[in-house]
Amino acid sequence: MSGSPTSIFVSRIKGLPVLDASGDQVGKVRDIVVQNRTNARPPRVKGMVVELLRLRRVFLPIERVHTVDAQQIIISGVVNTVAFQRRDAEALVFTDLFDKSVTRPGAPAASIFDVAIERTRTRAWEVTEVALRENTSRSPFSRGHVVVVDWNEVPDFFVETARGTDQVLAELAEMKPADVARELHEMSPARRAEVVEALDDEMLAGALEELPEAEQVEVIRTLDTERAADILEEMDPDDAADLIAELAPDLAETILERMEPEEAEDVRALLNYSPATAGGLMTPEPVVVGPDATVADCLALLRNEEITPALAALAFICRPPLDTPTGRYVGAVHIQKLLREPPSLLAASLVDSGIAPLRPDADVALVSRYFATYDLVCAPVVDEDNRLLGAVTVDDVLDHILPDDWRGIQLAEGVTGGPLV
Repeated sequence: MSGSPTSIFVSRIKGLPVLDASGDQVGKVRDIVVQNRTNARPPRVKGMVVELLRLRRVFLPIERVHTVDAQQIIISGVVNTVAFQRRDAEALVFTDLFDKSVTRPGAPAASIFDVAIERTRTRAWEVTEVALRENTSRSPFSRGHVVVVDWNEVPDFFVETARGTDQVLAELAEMKPADVARELHEMSPARRAEVVEALDDEMLAGALEELPEAEQVEVIRTLDTERAADILEEMDPDDAADLIAELAPDLAETILERMEPEEAEDVRALLNYSPATAGGLMTPEPVVVGPDATVADCLALLRNEEITPALAALAFICRPPLDTPTGRYVGAVHIQKLLREPPSLLAASLVDSGIAPLRPDADVALVSRYFATYDLVCAPVVDEDNRLLGAVTVDDVLDHILPDDWRGIQLAEGVTGGPLV
């Protein structure tokens, strides 16, 4: 029995001595801790349960494992001697999974005989294969035939998390939208449906903006149209327009009709533009002030915590009306410039004449070159009558020049709001 050339069956790890970097034995492996990530991705290996020489069992994070071979496991750093306590979202391979009965469509009844794990290119470890002992004989003395299958061919081999919805919601409340998206991405469909139903509209809207489009659509389809409309109203208009564009026309129109008229009007306006143009990329809600606005007036609007850092980089000065599409566009003022000038000074006197506005039909290639040339994170979009329609931010551009599945790749690698290392 063998897995892929780089995989290790965990039965060969149990009982191996664990050595520190100096070669001294600190304990022995007693179990492997894994965490389910649903059938969309292989379960993650979180660490090992190591029994210290004085019979105390502790948790060793898998990141600390330096080398695994047939005779020993070598680790880095110092072992945390706090007694191991299993968390609700975790399972122990030897304790929970070995000898567990599983069923596969069209296959004989079987039980788990072994589990293979493998180190990925990011140096994380995942479950890759499962060895099954088929119960093909009626004789109690027959050991049965062992077959090795991919992990996702055994749909019921993992113990479902025991966390209640209330506990999950309490944990999500402390997270950033990208982290909430990662949690939703890794949940089983049943658990995700429960959590989505219980999340408040603002938190769900923020998380949806961080999910791949296919998963956004999947979530919206599970909601009644009134709730879906409420969620889309909470999203940035450009993100809401992108999502609406992915829905079936009948469903999209039904949701738009349930939205507040002003919110729906913004989304409908964006839908008139190709997604890969300045018009399709822009948000229709930039910071706009009149010609008589002072530095203090601009800064008061720019410091609104609901405005993204990129959108807060510029204040746009226009003739009334100040809602987009505005009156004649006058110019843009950098927030850095505003911060260095007296509060009573007219903002119009600080306009940067070097910022040429974009046209709504400018394609994403031109827009990306524009941002690189002028070293901007935000830019105005005006129509042929020089009325401000909205603003494009650098994150909007990145969304369209990165691979279509970049959000899925990011979630698959476990990358969210933290640093890339």
